[in-house]
Amino acid sequence: MDVSFIIVQVLSGLTMATVLFLVASGLTLIFGVVGLFNFAHGSFYMLGAYFAYQFISLMNINFWMGVFLVMVSTGICGWIMEYFFVRRIYGRHEEGAYQILLTYTFILILDDLVKIIWGTDYKSISRPTILTGTIPIGNWAIPSYSIFIIVLGMLIAGGMWLLLQKSRFGRIIRAISSDRSMVNAMGINVKRFLTIVFAFATALGGLSGALAAPLRTVTPGAGVEIIIEALIVVVIGGLGNFWGAWIGALIIGQVTAFGILWLPRWSILFIYMVMAGVLIIRPEGLLGEASK
Repeated sequence: MDVSFIIVQVLSGLTMATVLFLVASGLTLIFGVVGLFNFAHGSFYMLGAYFAYQFISLMNINFWMGVFLVMVSTGICGWIMEYFFVRRIYGRHEEGAYQILLTYTFILILDDLVKIIWGTDYKSISRPTILTGTIPIGNWAIPSYSIFIIVLGMLIAGGMWLLLQKSRFGRIIRAISSDRSMVNAMGINVKRFLTIVFAFATALGGLSGALAAPLRTVTPGAGVEIIIEALIVVVIGGLGNFWGAWIGALIIGQVTAFGILWLPRWSILFIYMVMAGVLIIRPEGLLGEASK
Protein backbone atom coordinates (compact mmCIF):
# COMPACT_ATOMS: atom_id res chain seq x y z
CA MET A 1 0.00 0.00 0.00
CA ASP A 2 1.78 3.15 -1.20
CA VAL A 3 1.29 6.76 -0.12
CA SER A 4 -0.55 7.73 -3.31
CA PHE A 5 -3.16 5.04 -2.69
CA ILE A 6 -3.74 6.31 0.85
CA ILE A 7 -4.15 9.85 -0.51
CA VAL A 8 -6.75 8.60 -3.01
CA GLN A 9 -8.66 6.86 -0.20
CA VAL A 10 -8.54 9.99 1.94
CA LEU A 11 -9.92 12.05 -0.93
CA SER A 12 -12.64 9.46 -1.53
CA GLY A 13 -13.57 9.73 2.14
CA LEU A 14 -13.61 13.52 1.84
CA THR A 15 -16.00 13.27 -1.11
CA MET A 16 -18.44 11.19 0.92
CA ALA A 17 -17.93 13.49 3.92
CA THR A 18 -18.84 16.54 1.83
CA VAL A 19 -22.12 15.01 0.67
CA LEU A 20 -22.93 13.96 4.23
CA PHE A 21 -22.07 17.42 5.54
CA LEU A 22 -24.43 19.13 3.11
CA VAL A 23 -27.25 16.87 4.32
CA ALA A 24 -26.29 17.04 7.99
CA SER A 25 -25.76 20.83 7.98
CA GLY A 26 -29.34 21.34 6.80
CA LEU A 27 -30.58 18.90 9.42
CA THR A 28 -28.52 20.69 12.07
CA LEU A 29 -29.76 24.11 10.96
CA ILE A 30 -33.40 23.07 11.23
CA PHE A 31 -32.85 21.50 14.64
CA GLY A 32 -30.80 24.39 15.99
CA VAL A 33 -33.10 27.19 14.81
CA VAL A 34 -36.55 25.71 14.29
CA GLY A 35 -36.23 23.16 17.10
CA LEU A 36 -37.47 20.37 14.83
CA PHE A 37 -35.69 17.11 14.11
CA ASN A 38 -36.81 16.60 10.54
CA PHE A 39 -36.75 12.87 9.82
CA ALA A 40 -37.96 13.67 6.30
CA HIS A 41 -34.83 15.72 5.55
CA GLY A 42 -33.28 12.76 3.75
CA SER A 43 -36.29 12.70 1.44
CA PHE A 44 -35.26 16.12 0.14
CA TYR A 45 -31.88 14.61 -0.70
CA MET A 46 -33.78 11.98 -2.68
CA LEU A 47 -35.96 14.65 -4.31
CA GLY A 48 -32.84 16.58 -5.27
CA ALA A 49 -31.45 13.52 -7.04
CA TYR A 50 -34.71 12.91 -8.92
CA PHE A 51 -35.14 16.57 -9.82
CA ALA A 52 -31.58 16.50 -11.17
CA TYR A 53 -32.47 13.44 -13.24
CA GLN A 54 -35.57 15.22 -14.55
CA PHE A 55 -33.84 18.48 -15.42
CA ILE A 56 -30.48 17.16 -16.66
CA SER A 57 -31.20 13.73 -18.16
CA LEU A 58 -34.79 14.07 -19.39
CA MET A 59 -35.02 17.79 -20.19
CA ASN A 60 -31.38 18.14 -21.34
CA ILE A 61 -30.80 21.24 -19.26
CA ASN A 62 -27.18 22.26 -18.64
CA PHE A 63 -25.78 20.49 -15.56
CA TRP A 64 -25.07 23.69 -13.63
CA MET A 65 -28.44 25.24 -14.42
CA GLY A 66 -30.04 21.93 -13.52
CA VAL A 67 -28.36 21.94 -10.10
CA PHE A 68 -29.56 25.52 -9.53
CA LEU A 69 -33.12 24.50 -10.44
CA VAL A 70 -32.84 21.56 -8.05
CA MET A 71 -32.02 23.91 -5.18
CA VAL A 72 -34.94 26.18 -6.06
CA SER A 73 -37.35 23.24 -6.43
CA THR A 74 -36.42 21.52 -3.17
CA GLY A 75 -36.40 24.86 -1.37
CA ILE A 76 -39.97 25.47 -2.55
CA CYS A 77 -40.97 21.97 -1.42
CA GLY A 78 -39.45 22.70 1.99
CA TRP A 79 -41.31 26.01 2.16
CA ILE A 80 -44.61 24.23 1.42
CA MET A 81 -43.93 21.60 4.06
CA GLU A 82 -43.08 24.14 6.75
CA TYR A 83 -45.75 26.72 5.90
CA PHE A 84 -48.73 24.38 5.52
CA PHE A 85 -47.83 21.54 7.89
CA VAL A 86 -44.88 21.94 10.28
CA ARG A 87 -45.95 25.43 11.40
CA ARG A 88 -49.19 23.96 12.74
CA ILE A 89 -47.42 22.03 15.50
CA TYR A 90 -45.22 24.83 16.90
CA GLY A 91 -45.81 25.28 20.62
CA ARG A 92 -48.19 22.36 20.98
CA HIS A 93 -48.16 20.09 23.97
CA GLU A 94 -46.29 16.86 23.15
CA GLU A 95 -44.69 18.66 20.20
CA GLY A 96 -41.93 16.03 19.99
CA ALA A 97 -44.40 13.25 19.26
CA TYR A 98 -46.10 15.37 16.59
CA GLN A 99 -42.70 16.07 15.01
CA ILE A 100 -41.87 12.39 14.71
CA LEU A 101 -45.27 11.43 13.31
CA LEU A 102 -45.47 14.34 10.87
CA THR A 103 -41.96 14.09 9.44
CA TYR A 104 -42.11 10.29 9.20
CA THR A 105 -45.38 10.63 7.32
CA PHE A 106 -43.62 12.84 4.78
CA ILE A 107 -40.99 10.13 4.26
CA LEU A 108 -43.74 7.72 3.19
CA ILE A 109 -45.56 10.32 1.07
CA LEU A 110 -42.45 11.50 -0.80
CA ASP A 111 -41.20 7.95 -1.40
CA ASP A 112 -44.53 7.00 -2.96
CA LEU A 113 -44.69 10.20 -5.04
CA VAL A 114 -41.23 9.45 -6.44
CA LYS A 115 -42.31 5.94 -7.40
CA ILE A 116 -45.49 7.23 -9.05
CA ILE A 117 -43.73 9.96 -11.05
CA TRP A 118 -40.39 8.35 -11.95
CA GLY A 119 -41.01 4.65 -11.35
CA THR A 120 -38.97 2.19 -9.31
CA ASP A 121 -36.09 1.59 -11.76
CA TYR A 122 -32.65 2.93 -10.93
CA LYS A 123 -31.76 6.20 -12.65
CA SER A 124 -28.37 7.69 -13.46
CA ILE A 125 -26.99 11.13 -14.30
CA SER A 126 -23.86 11.89 -16.31
CA ARG A 127 -21.16 14.11 -14.89
CA PRO A 128 -20.60 17.50 -16.53
CA THR A 129 -18.26 17.22 -19.52
CA ILE A 130 -15.59 19.41 -17.96
CA LEU A 131 -15.38 17.07 -14.94
CA THR A 132 -15.41 13.64 -16.63
CA GLY A 133 -11.65 13.12 -16.40
CA THR A 134 -9.39 11.96 -13.59
CA ILE A 135 -6.49 13.52 -11.71
CA PRO A 136 -3.42 11.25 -11.42
CA ILE A 137 -1.92 10.76 -7.97
CA GLY A 138 1.16 8.57 -8.23
CA ASN A 139 0.12 5.22 -9.64
CA TRP A 140 -3.53 5.94 -8.91
CA ALA A 141 -6.11 8.51 -9.96
CA ILE A 142 -9.20 10.17 -8.54
CA PRO A 143 -12.14 11.53 -10.54
CA SER A 144 -11.95 15.27 -11.05
CA TYR A 145 -15.66 15.43 -10.14
CA SER A 146 -14.80 14.21 -6.64
CA ILE A 147 -12.26 17.00 -6.21
CA PHE A 148 -14.89 19.47 -7.40
CA ILE A 149 -17.35 18.26 -4.74
CA ILE A 150 -14.71 18.58 -2.01
CA VAL A 151 -13.78 22.14 -3.02
CA LEU A 152 -17.43 23.16 -3.42
CA GLY A 153 -18.25 21.72 -0.01
CA MET A 154 -15.51 23.78 1.60
CA LEU A 155 -16.74 26.92 -0.13
CA ILE A 156 -20.32 26.25 0.99
CA ALA A 157 -19.18 25.61 4.58
CA GLY A 158 -17.25 28.88 4.60
CA GLY A 159 -20.14 30.76 3.00
CA MET A 160 -22.62 29.39 5.54
CA TRP A 161 -20.33 30.37 8.40
CA LEU A 162 -20.07 33.92 7.06
CA LEU A 163 -23.83 34.07 6.57
CA LEU A 164 -24.60 32.88 10.09
CA GLN A 165 -21.87 34.79 11.91
CA LYS A 166 -21.31 38.02 9.99
CA SER A 167 -24.65 38.99 8.43
CA ARG A 168 -27.74 40.60 9.93
CA PHE A 169 -29.75 37.59 8.80
CA GLY A 170 -27.38 35.31 10.71
CA ARG A 171 -27.62 37.41 13.86
CA ILE A 172 -31.40 37.23 13.76
CA ILE A 173 -31.29 33.48 13.21
CA ARG A 174 -28.95 33.00 16.17
CA ALA A 175 -31.17 35.20 18.31
CA ILE A 176 -34.23 33.16 17.35
CA SER A 177 -32.45 29.95 18.29
CA SER A 178 -31.64 31.43 21.72
CA ASP A 179 -34.89 33.19 22.63
CA ARG A 180 -37.72 33.10 20.12
CA SER A 181 -40.16 35.01 22.32
CA MET A 182 -37.78 37.93 22.84
CA VAL A 183 -37.09 38.26 19.11
CA ASN A 184 -40.81 38.20 18.41
CA ALA A 185 -41.37 40.92 21.01
CA MET A 186 -38.86 43.11 19.14
CA GLY A 187 -41.19 43.17 16.14
CA ILE A 188 -39.36 40.63 13.99
CA ASN A 189 -41.56 38.14 12.14
CA VAL A 190 -40.16 34.94 13.65
CA LYS A 191 -42.42 32.63 11.68
CA ARG A 192 -41.20 34.10 8.39
CA PHE A 193 -37.58 33.52 9.37
CA LEU A 194 -38.33 29.96 10.46
CA THR A 195 -39.85 29.31 7.04
CA ILE A 196 -36.80 30.80 5.30
CA VAL A 197 -34.43 28.65 7.38
CA PHE A 198 -36.47 25.52 6.68
CA ALA A 199 -36.53 26.21 2.93
CA PHE A 200 -32.81 27.00 2.88
CA ALA A 201 -31.99 23.78 4.74
CA THR A 202 -34.09 21.65 2.39
CA ALA A 203 -32.42 23.37 -0.57
CA LEU A 204 -29.09 22.21 0.87
CA GLY A 205 -30.50 18.69 1.08
CA GLY A 206 -31.60 18.89 -2.55
CA LEU A 207 -28.17 20.22 -3.57
CA SER A 208 -26.45 17.27 -1.90
CA GLY A 209 -28.75 14.85 -3.74
CA ALA A 210 -28.05 16.53 -7.09
CA LEU A 211 -24.29 16.48 -6.52
CA ALA A 212 -24.31 12.86 -5.35
CA ALA A 213 -26.48 11.65 -8.26
CA PRO A 214 -23.56 11.26 -10.74
CA LEU A 215 -21.70 9.21 -8.09
CA ARG A 216 -24.57 7.00 -6.94
CA THR A 217 -27.63 5.52 -8.57
CA VAL A 218 -30.86 7.45 -8.09
CA THR A 219 -33.39 5.17 -6.44
CA PRO A 220 -36.45 5.32 -4.17
CA GLY A 221 -35.52 4.84 -0.53
CA ALA A 222 -32.27 6.80 -0.86
CA GLY A 223 -33.65 9.33 1.60
CA VAL A 224 -33.94 6.76 4.38
CA GLU A 225 -30.37 5.57 3.83
CA ILE A 226 -28.86 9.05 3.87
CA ILE A 227 -30.86 10.26 6.89
CA ILE A 228 -29.43 7.42 9.00
CA GLU A 229 -25.89 8.43 8.03
CA ALA A 230 -26.68 12.12 8.58
CA LEU A 231 -28.18 11.32 11.99
CA ILE A 232 -24.95 9.57 12.97
CA VAL A 233 -23.00 12.62 11.82
CA VAL A 234 -25.01 15.11 13.88
CA VAL A 235 -24.97 12.85 16.94
CA ILE A 236 -21.17 12.59 16.74
CA GLY A 237 -20.71 16.31 16.14
CA GLY A 238 -23.36 17.51 18.56
CA LEU A 239 -27.02 18.28 17.83
CA GLY A 240 -27.46 21.78 16.46
CA ASN A 241 -23.72 22.49 16.08
CA PHE A 242 -22.69 23.53 12.55
CA TRP A 243 -18.98 22.74 12.82
CA GLY A 244 -19.80 19.61 14.75
CA ALA A 245 -21.65 18.39 11.65
CA TRP A 246 -18.53 19.09 9.57
CA ILE A 247 -16.24 17.19 11.95
CA GLY A 248 -18.72 14.32 12.25
CA ALA A 249 -18.94 14.07 8.46
CA LEU A 250 -15.14 14.03 8.12
CA ILE A 251 -14.87 11.21 10.67
CA ILE A 252 -17.60 9.08 9.10
CA GLY A 253 -16.24 9.69 5.60
CA GLN A 254 -12.77 8.43 6.51
CA VAL A 255 -14.03 5.52 8.62
CA THR A 256 -16.18 4.39 5.69
CA ALA A 257 -13.43 4.83 3.08
CA PHE A 258 -10.84 2.82 4.99
CA GLY A 259 -13.35 0.41 6.52
CA ILE A 260 -14.50 -0.66 3.05
CA LEU A 261 -10.85 -1.06 2.05
CA TRP A 262 -9.77 -3.27 4.95
CA LEU A 263 -12.94 -5.05 6.10
CA PRO A 264 -15.71 -4.43 3.53
CA ARG A 265 -18.16 -6.81 5.20
CA TRP A 266 -17.89 -4.99 8.51
CA SER A 267 -17.48 -1.42 7.29
CA ILE A 268 -20.96 -0.34 8.36
CA LEU A 269 -20.25 -1.69 11.85
CA PHE A 270 -17.31 0.70 12.27
CA ILE A 271 -19.61 3.69 11.83
CA TYR A 272 -21.88 2.58 14.67
CA MET A 273 -18.86 1.74 16.82
CA VAL A 274 -17.55 5.29 16.39
CA MET A 275 -20.95 6.74 17.29
CA ALA A 276 -21.26 4.48 20.33
CA GLY A 277 -17.76 5.42 21.47
CA VAL A 278 -18.49 9.15 21.20
CA LEU A 279 -21.79 8.79 23.07
CA ILE A 280 -20.10 6.86 25.88
CA ILE A 281 -17.25 9.35 26.30
CA ARG A 282 -19.14 12.55 25.44
CA PRO A 283 -22.92 12.02 25.23
CA GLU A 284 -23.58 15.57 23.96
CA GLY A 285 -21.32 15.04 20.96
CA LEU A 286 -17.82 16.32 20.18
CA LEU A 287 -18.84 20.00 19.95
CA GLY A 288 -22.25 19.83 21.60
CA GLU A 289 -23.09 21.66 24.79
CA ALA A 290 -23.62 19.56 27.87
CA SER A 291 -27.08 19.85 29.39
CA LYS A 292 -27.12 21.63 32.71
